[in-house]
Amino acid sequence: MNPLKENPLRSRSDFERAVEQLYEPLVPHFSDGKARVRPTATGARFPPVSAELEGFARPLWGIVPLSVHSDFDHWSILRTGLVNGTDPTHEEYWGTADDYSQKHVEMAAIGLALALTPENVWKPLSRNEREQLVTWLNQINEAELYDCNWLFFRVMVNLGLRSVGARHDWEFTQRSLDRLDSFYLSDGWYTDGPRDDQSPIDYYLPWAMHFYGLIYATLIGDEDPERAEAFRTRAEKFATHHIHWFDESGRAIPFGRSLTYRFAQASFWGGLAFAGVNPLPWGVIRGLWARNIRWWLRQPIFTDGGLLSVGYRYPTIKVSETYNSPNSPYWAMKAFFPLALEPNHPFWESAEEPLPELPDEIVQEEAGKVILRDDGHLFGLSSAQDSVHGREKYTKFAYSTEFGFSVAGRMPGKGNAGHDSALALSLDGDLYKIPATATSMDCDGTTLRSRWTPWDGVTVDTWLAPALPWHVRVHRLQTDRPVYSEEGGFALNQLGDDNSAFDHDTRDATVVARYPNGLSGIVDLFGDRTPVVVDEEPNTNLNHPRTVVPTLRGSHQPGEHWLASGVIASPNSETAWNEGFETRTNGDSVEIRNSAGKTVVQCSSSRL
Repeated sequence: MNPLKENPLRSRSDFERAVEQLYEPLVPHFSDGKARVRPTATGARFPPVSAELEGFARPLWGIVPLSVHSDFDHWSILRTGLVNGTDPTHEEYWGTADDYSQKHVEMAAIGLALALTPENVWKPLSRNEREQLVTWLNQINEAELYDCNWLFFRVMVNLGLRSVGARHDWEFTQRSLDRLDSFYLSDGWYTDGPRDDQSPIDYYLPWAMHFYGLIYATLIGDEDPERAEAFRTRAEKFATHHIHWFDESGRAIPFGRSLTYRFAQASFWGGLAFAGVNPLPWGVIRGLWARNIRWWLRQPIFTDGGLLSVGYRYPTIKVSETYNSPNSPYWAMKAFFPLALEPNHPFWESAEEPLPELPDEIVQEEAGKVILRDDGHLFGLSSAQDSVHGREKYTKFAYSTEFGFSVAGRMPGKGNAGHDSALALSLDGDLYKIPATATSMDCDGTTLRSRWTPWDGVTVDTWLAPALPWHVRVHRLQTDRPVYSEEGGFALNQLGDDNSAFDHDTRDATVVARYPNGLSGIVDLFGDRTPVVVDEEPNTNLNHPRTVVPTLRGSHQPGEHWLASGVIASPNSETAWNEGFETRTNGDSVEIRNSAGKTVVQCSSSRL
């Protein structure tokens, strides 16, 4: 049930109502003491108290900016929960927040409430209630936090405490900000953690590193002008890069972890507005922000009771992380931050504008991406990144707004390694895996190169290059033992009930699947592998619960092998299959040319 079904999501009042409509389904799930929210029985890796605190705190990211200029009917519930949750003698006490506790994450939203709407969360409290709140929040100044965007949670808490004149640690806050500054690369790019740790570059950059920095710059800018200006300048630069991750309909390229936060993808654009930073015209910024929220709130992301579900474009726990509780998706409420602006702010007075004209190819070397757009299909070729949060989310060859990506299934056999847009290898033909990490990554023009060593004695060097509407992959496999391989194209929505509505064409070295909603295909440019269409395990794809993957299968004896493929996908099932590639080999090198004779990629083992 979509509680926003009748909301057009166009005007400021529409978005104000959206916050209330998203919150209302949570109200029946509040505990008696109003400090905890228990919507379902599923859990996360942390204790239930932290998950139930998420349900209390995360909606504040939307409620607080709404309340700056508008009334919100449920503040009495929230104040009751705030008092009981911070009272050590109450049965719903949130408890201690030890080192690396999930509770520190949720403290940040309460700190924000103190800073922006003290009349709702501070002034109505008694002296004793204030003291217990301050004591509970100050635990974040006594605990160790993960060395990443989590340090901003300490900043948000102390910012809020400071704003109401309560006990806090501003010196520790500044040291945390200094540490966060050390994660900055250049030209608007951060890593989410120490650079020497190969921390990933993912959505935590826009919706955390930049977002919190812009809040700090706005609220403390007069007192800390140098740091505030750095945060604004970095965000200005990043905006000119981040715009390439969004398509005309508002969708953003899915990549990395925590994608169940969904329209948090819009929070960066809202943060720019809150900070008064407009490196793009206000109408463009508002359009990027509004289209993303609107697209998300038209998707089947709700439970029968109107709650935000765990999943991406539909409910599925299979694509979630171990820290995703039933309440985790409400971090998406950060998208509503522009509601804290005056109604006459240029953001609100500007009409939505479409995306400006953007290039078909753009290299983002800091992120290890080549962003490509063609005929309604936005996708990024990608270099692998290190992460403990799921190899499929960081190491595939391509990530697409239209086709999403898939995670590994529960069974270890063929087609269940999450091999769409990936090369999966096996030693026994049964247990397959895709890269968990890569080394020796670089970018040469629009060609990405990386190395993967899945086992001792087995190495894969990969080159990725655009050839719109295609992209080309070349792999140099060196192995001291027999190896099996599966290489997949994009996962295609297996739409509808009528099996006669699709077409699978496997011939020679080519496999293409056509469904009413699109086309996906892959060609073996050396003709050594077998083309098949693989039915993926249900609910493993981010965008669609039932998908197929055009796949090339091979077996390789000890030695050196060159593999090459051309890959195409389109939301138009009538897309012509007319590109021909010419492959030239010369001992230790491979050159791929397109039908016009233009060299797409050159690979040489002597240059590794």
